[in-house]
Amino acid sequence: MPTKRAITYLSVAEEWPTLSSAERARRLQRLPHEAGHEFFFDLGAADQTGVLLALPPGERRHWIRLLAPDDVADVIQAAPDDQRGGLLSLLDEPTRAEVAALLAYAEDEAGGLMNPRYMRVRPDMTVAEALGYFRRQAQQRAARDIPTYAYILDSQGKLSGQITLTDLIAGDPAANVGHLMHTNIITIPEEADQETVARLFAEHGLAAAPVVDATGRMKGVVTADDVVAVVEEEATEDIQKLGGSEALDAPYLKIAFGRMVRKRAGWLSALFLGEMLTATAMAFFEEEIAKAVILALFVPLIISSGGNSGSQASTLVIRAMALGEVRLRDWWRVIRREIAAGAVLGTVLGTIGFLRITLWHAITGIYGEHYMLVAVTVFGSLIGVVTFGTMAGSFLPFILRRLGFDPASASAPFVATLVDVTGLVIYFTVASVILRGTLL
Repeated sequence: MPTKRAITYLSVAEEWPTLSSAERARRLQRLPHEAGHEFFFDLGAADQTGVLLALPPGERRHWIRLLAPDDVADVIQAAPDDQRGGLLSLLDEPTRAEVAALLAYAEDEAGGLMNPRYMRVRPDMTVAEALGYFRRQAQQRAARDIPTYAYILDSQGKLSGQITLTDLIAGDPAANVGHLMHTNIITIPEEADQETVARLFAEHGLAAAPVVDATGRMKGVVTADDVVAVVEEEATEDIQKLGGSEALDAPYLKIAFGRMVRKRAGWLSALFLGEMLTATAMAFFEEEIAKAVILALFVPLIISSGGNSGSQASTLVIRAMALGEVRLRDWWRVIRREIAAGAVLGTVLGTIGFLRITLWHAITGIYGEHYMLVAVTVFGSLIGVVTFGTMAGSFLPFILRRLGFDPASASAPFVATLVDVTGLVIYFTVASVILRGTLL
């Protein structure tokens, strides 16, 4: 049965999204001491910032000093420009210097993600001495911040190896740490972008990884908790871009209405202008449509099939790029694979379309005496449109990546717009060949 403390924590968590910043601060203060700290730690940087700024100035110092330097840096980056100096001034001098050093890095670099505080031991320390050091750190830190790794540095601060708490517990108390340390370490360059960091953690199953500069000097540690936040942020941005919008860069209910509209209006306007080309293409084939009005019935079917297939291919390739499964040099392999897949998928859809026309005509007689030629036209057009759609959808992310843009910008709506226009051209071209001398 839940305890009183647990119920209090959960009740605040349930109400949190609907509360104002001032009410959030009051609710946090009413929580029991330990529960309040735990709740504050679990908040995202934007919420932590909102709570801090809503607290009375005299109480902000206590709460911000609970956070590790990397978390403080996130909070300050989320604060308005005119409040950042005030938040920095609440820190003690050593922490302020650590946070200032973190803020010098780009927000999406490993240097901006890392915690500059980590366990350092000398190679000549005994296991017993290192365990004593771990014990003292555990007494000084919150349970969530107790490290599981210690790092062995040389006299110049360069990383020599690492050792886990488990290694020390299992080791001979009189043995030197240097004899037990692991030297095969996955390190992260301080300028590595956060997507690269997340990929390294996923590929090697890391719980923590040291961050080093170009000379091998250790600068800090990135933990799995940091990477979880990165993965969530990157996934959110990619999903928003795939939906045909700029990344909002803020929670949906927190972003200013005008800013949200601006971020969506640009892409919508570009897509609208692109769709105007569809009307132009329709006008170009006005004569064919006038002669064979029945062709217009299948325009939505043709262009939607091409757009859907292109969106599928684009999404699959973008996700594969994000996971490191596909690189620029793989473009030809991907294109060949998608052309083959497009031809097969187009044949499947074309067969369905062919059967639909012939069977429906057998029941209603709606498609006229040349219904079989119309069915063949739809069949051939779907093969061409779907094949082109998958090829375009898979190729656009490579072009954008090569130009230095985010492949997620090759969003599904953008691909669909491109394929709509080319789909009409393919459809009416096939129709003019197959129906010439009959309907056309």
